[in-house]
Amino acid sequence: MNIASPPRRPRVYLAGFDVFRRDAVEFGARLVAACAEYGFEGMYPLDTAAPVDLDGPRKAAWIYRANLDAIRAAEIVMANVNDFRGPGEPDSGTAFEIGYAAALGKEIWAYTSDAGTLLERVPSTAASAGSADQSVRICERGYVVEDFGLAKNLMIACAARIVPGDARACLEAMAQNRTPSPR
Repeated sequence: MNIASPPRRPRVYLAGFDVFRRDAVEFGARLVAACAEYGFEGMYPLDTAAPVDLDGPRKAAWIYRANLDAIRAAEIVMANVNDFRGPGEPDSGTAFEIGYAAALGKEIWAYTSDAGTLLERVPSTAASAGSADQSVRICERGYVVEDFGLAKNLMIACAARIVPGDARACLEAMAQNRTPSPR
């Protein structure tokens, strides 16, 4: 008699600035548990602690390598792209992880509860684009705010399937999108 083992759950790397929360470890455990509820194996960046004997730069390099290894081991990256430290901008580390996953050809999902487009959310003023029929919006630091009707920068919005809402909303969309395995 040949007893087949159950199929392995898809591994999901959980990217996002949640690692900077005061309750980051506990929050990560809740995210991993939510992944299991939807049939995924969650991989949270803080699941593995850096060696205690490392100083700042060596500890940062260890974390960097560990996160890249985890992304390579995952089939899916799920990223929290909510605004972080400013309107319209997700965490830069998360943006890097999305880019790395895209370069590896990984499936990328993201979620945000930020409503509206970049143009609607980033404080800006109208300015001429140099031609009489074109105007642009300029942010407080003097740069053009892109206007593609997207909630995030085009490099993130085009790399990921962005789900409005929280992590659970994203997991639900991911689960609904899974193709059942043939029997």
